[in-house]
Amino acid sequence: MNTTVRVRFAPSPTGHLHIGGARTALFNWLFARHHKGTFILRIEDTDTTRSTDEYIGAIIEGMKWLKLDWEEGPYRQTARFDVYRSYVDRLLQEGKAYYCYCTPEELEQRRQEALSQGKTPKYDGRCRLLKEPVPGKPAAVRFKMPQEGRTVLNDLVKGVIEFENNLLEDMVIMRSDGSPTYNFVVVVDDIDMKITHIIRGDDHVNNTPKQIHIYEAFGWTPPEFGHLPMILGADKARLSKRHGATSVMAYKDMGYLPDALVNYLVRLGWSYGDQEVFTRQELIQRFSLESVGKSAAVFNPEKLLWLNGQYMSNSDPKDLAELVIPFLEKEGIITDGRQLDREWLSRAVASLKERSRTLVELAHSLRYYILEYVDIDPKAREKFLKPDNIRILSELHEKLAGLPDFTAGEIEKIFVSIAESRSVKLGNVAQPARVAITGTTASPGMFEVMEIAGKEKILKRLSKVISGG
Repeated sequence: MNTTVRVRFAPSPTGHLHIGGARTALFNWLFARHHKGTFILRIEDTDTTRSTDEYIGAIIEGMKWLKLDWEEGPYRQTARFDVYRSYVDRLLQEGKAYYCYCTPEELEQRRQEALSQGKTPKYDGRCRLLKEPVPGKPAAVRFKMPQEGRTVLNDLVKGVIEFENNLLEDMVIMRSDGSPTYNFVVVVDDIDMKITHIIRGDDHVNNTPKQIHIYEAFGWTPPEFGHLPMILGADKARLSKRHGATSVMAYKDMGYLPDALVNYLVRLGWSYGDQEVFTRQELIQRFSLESVGKSAAVFNPEKLLWLNGQYMSNSDPKDLAELVIPFLEKEGIITDGRQLDREWLSRAVASLKERSRTLVELAHSLRYYILEYVDIDPKAREKFLKPDNIRILSELHEKLAGLPDFTAGEIEKIFVSIAESRSVKLGNVAQPARVAITGTTASPGMFEVMEIAGKEKILKRLSKVISGG
């Protein structure tokens, strides 16, 4: 591109960072990185009744967790009200805006009249030609929209979209209390921050023609626009809480990895052939708006869970060991992660990571490596811990107790010898032992599990089961 790319993610802090907002942030971030441009974080907090510092913090926390770093910001619109007023004054002086003295009650009455007559309920422009102020009435400021012709948007995702100008009303750009409105302040910010491309959800399409005319009123070439398709639930309704968690940080709490969520989000509307799993560097190299689809994307929690499992499986055990510690503490499996031997924990994690789809699942499985005793699944107990098998476990306990070298290889020899002496399959020894030691019927290789858990724990658990505990 001839110009240096400058894009912005501009959330309103009226809630946590959600899936749709995170995807918008990601597409802007990738576009900036791909073109070696600038990514700006701008907090659009002009809605002072709903915007809170808590939500600003939550949005920033979500961005940092997803590792979507920014070069400029976070800017806040509430810190720029004087700037917006100066831009309003400029439009008034140039005759491109005017004072409107219509009250909310009058506007609503006219709106209802228009609807009853089958007309479009838009402002009728009655204050547009006023020569003198109306004494004793507070005034809003309206922008003069063109009243004929068409506004043409060459959307980078949707293609050409045309709007009839006679359907655009003279919108309020500053309320009678002196506060600026959304469609005005975003244009002023984009001009001041020299934004070159606006990538946002397609719920903003109808705002675009209004904003284009404000850019042009200031003699500014509008940025290029790309409107992203919506994200829907499986029932094709707009994604909401009933489809599952929509807050990004909820996925952190559920044990998802940020890279997995980023990988999943980018595939909601963008594709590169049939490839499903991407490194961040691959995404940066291959991302383009030309590959963004025009139709809505469907959020599939099962697909995300599968993808997270792929990332878990391919992660370094040392990294997962650090990440899983808070989940071990939360589950009450450990009280202080600082006391855990990291090298030992990495070995335990390595044996489980391909079986775990989330950090929560990994933490749960680590129970049988860490706790002194485990709870045994009742069905597994009934099936595998019958009197005959208890006798096998007694012999196993006796031989393990005398084993000087408690390694997987030596443990396996004992299992094999017991199976041969009793003329049974190895599974007839290993499965009762697995239930007694892990509390479940599925685990990594039994001999490796026993070596990692350690001789002391293994003997205690076997003793407890043998004694009827």
